[in-house]
Amino acid sequence: MNALVALCHFCELHGPRTLFCTEALHPPSPAPSSQAGASVSSDRDRDGDREGEGLTMRANSSATQRGEMCEGCRSLPASHPGFVSIDDETGIRFLSHQHPRQPQLFSVVRQACVRSLSCEVNSDVCPGREGPIFFGDEQHGFVFSHTFFIKDSLARGFQRWYSIVMVAMDRIYLINSWPFLLRHLKLTIQSLQSTALKVFDNEQGVCPQRAVRMNSVFSPAVLPHQRSGNAARSLTSLTQHPNLWASLHSSFSWLLKACGSRLTEKLLEGAPTEDTLVLIEKQTEHEEEMSCWEGAEGSSAMSQQSQSESELAHHFLCDDPKPHESPGPKFRSLRHLRQVLGAADFRQLAWHVLMGNQVIWRGADPGLIQSAFTVLKSLLPVGCVRSVPYSAQYEEAYKCNFLGLSPDVPIPTHVSSSEFSVLVDIISERSSQTSALSGDDIGSPCQFTISSANTQPTDRGPTLLNKLEVALCNENLSVDVVSHCLLCLKEEWMNKVKVLFKFSKVDGRGREDTQKVLALLGATGPGEEDNVRLLKYWMTGLSKTYKSHLMTAVRGGERSPSQ
Repeated sequence: MNALVALCHFCELHGPRTLFCTEALHPPSPAPSSQAGASVSSDRDRDGDREGEGLTMRANSSATQRGEMCEGCRSLPASHPGFVSIDDETGIRFLSHQHPRQPQLFSVVRQACVRSLSCEVNSDVCPGREGPIFFGDEQHGFVFSHTFFIKDSLARGFQRWYSIVMVAMDRIYLINSWPFLLRHLKLTIQSLQSTALKVFDNEQGVCPQRAVRMNSVFSPAVLPHQRSGNAARSLTSLTQHPNLWASLHSSFSWLLKACGSRLTEKLLEGAPTEDTLVLIEKQTEHEEEMSCWEGAEGSSAMSQQSQSESELAHHFLCDDPKPHESPGPKFRSLRHLRQVLGAADFRQLAWHVLMGNQVIWRGADPGLIQSAFTVLKSLLPVGCVRSVPYSAQYEEAYKCNFLGLSPDVPIPTHVSSSEFSVLVDIISERSSQTSALSGDDIGSPCQFTISSANTQPTDRGPTLLNKLEVALCNENLSVDVVSHCLLCLKEEWMNKVKVLFKFSKVDGRGREDTQKVLALLGATGPGEEDNVRLLKYWMTGLSKTYKSHLMTAVRGGERSPSQ
């Protein structure tokens, strides 16, 4: 992403100042020279010997400006080479220092810093002067800014004013990234605030400044000396974090990389599939929900402060290791699942999945259950999947059609006696030797018992399942080929679902006409009941975009004759 991130501070002596800036330098050619070493998360301090290579960053301010800088205005000394991280995938270098490396960006960042900490910008947009704002123009770039306060026992009002700004020339891209930027910048800001608050509380416990200031009323000569010393307190001193700037470099570098890769342009061959539309809708709903929670969290922040502080501090101050998959056997594909369960049990299980019944797996290995769900979900459109991977209590079918339970969770009577659910019990027989078995040996440490109150035969249909089993039985077809066959089958039946939805729900045709359409769609004959049931269930997976488009087209057609 062609943007930069900067931390700004309002100094009581010198006004708005840029404290720390991270920018991305793209390689000169598509194939950058090979780099030994590190990913974007690796922080490197460069020696002074590397200055000739252009990796050393210097503050672009003049000698006069450096002379006016106090401790509160300075992050890294002018002799510090800065921080460099290299993304081995793209060859992009992320450089951090107090000021931008490129001189032409100095004035842009300086203006963004001044405006982000200006009362003129913040007074009307952000009540209390804390929060996110957006401003800018085509000439000087567009800015996403988040202002915040840091507690300081020696400062005027016991707090100091900071802001984090992201500057970019692409206004649309920056606006579309608003929820993402707000969510992750608030993590960094709240981490800074929580660490500074601990320092503030410790200092107040040793020497309460409120009482000292009250006593200074009777000694006016103390106040000027006190104020001149307090204005030069650095952010490192306020947080007592020795690796503060290296941590900020990691955070800002990740933000630039992640923000640049989360929104990408893709060339689609034809119209987007229903699964693609549903995924886009779910992502939009998730971002809107996160924004709503972020707006309402202020009222409940005090009650959750102790818990959130530790989590946010870990996120910012500590290395966040990638979550490792739990050890143990896993299902790798539908064919693998069929081999482990057996053909008959696999067909029964797949039939329940396609009919929309609740599929319950109960066992002591959450990783194994999750892998089974991942495989079985591929049978359904994305819009039909509602999953609770692992729970300590039973969840009703309207909440989820995939439910993982711990071994000691009882199944309610109304569920175990229902024909609209199937239970898979995993009986583990692991010993100290079998616990190290790989995913290829699921059958040896585990036994699977499938039970259901359904008495309807599952060997007739639906047609999709019959064709899928033919592909699974053909050993000449690889797993990838079978996956593409399943994708084509799902698209074929989703098109039938669209026709049936348009005909029965939108146009409101009768039962007799619907039967004729089903015959045209090839849903009648052997397994007709299962085919119709599948079509009706898959209607619930249609995207809101498609349904809205149909209803709008119908209403437009109804109005056009009268117009």
